Amino acid sequence: MTEPAPVFASGVDNERLNAQLRFLLEADKLKRVLRRNLLVDGSRRENSAEHSWHLALSARTFAEYAPEGTDIDRVTEMLVVHDIVEIDAGDTFVFDQVNAETQAERERAAADRLFPLLPEDQAARARELWEEFEAGATPEARFARAVDRLAPMLANWHNEGGTWLRFGVTRTEVMAKVKLISEGSEALGSYATALVDDADRRGYFRN
Repeated sequence: MTEPAPVFASGVDNERLNAQLRFLLEADKLKRVLRRNLLVDGSRRENSAEHSWHLALSARTFAEYAPEGTDIDRVTEMLVVHDIVEIDAGDTFVFDQVNAETQAERERAAADRLFPLLPEDQAARARELWEEFEAGATPEARFARAVDRLAPMLANWHNEGGTWLRFGVTRTEVMAKVKLISEGSEALGSYATALVDDADRRGYFRN
């Protein structure tokens, strides 16, 4: 693990600051985790840090499509931390049934290691947000998960099928993910359905 630079600031709790720095230095490794999806322009694969940032921005941009009363600040905070576990567990492709079997176990072990790097109060908050996202039981978590599922669909449409064609994904498999989007946002679910219909007409799925 990379250690913070040996600098001591006056007027602050240096032990707390160093714990925060250790976590942030470790979180920097998320930039090295490559996802299956390409960038919208098709130039290269997206990394998980870019993905998390773009989801947080998307949640704020799409806030009007969240269920009434949804705490968008909590949604964006959730999205910033939800993929931190991929530093250890790697990205599991949403249509990879084999690796999906061990995904929960691998990601929970990563959470056990990574979040305690923070000071105790911040570690508890980050773990709470991560667990909430995984459970998908609150309006905030459902909206966060909807945004998370919509993003790769947009990329795949702009890449003329992208990973759908590369990995032989069917329309039926993608529509199962649209259901999750609809659970978090009726408007985004309707858009995702129309997007899949158009992708199907264009031949972006395995028959």
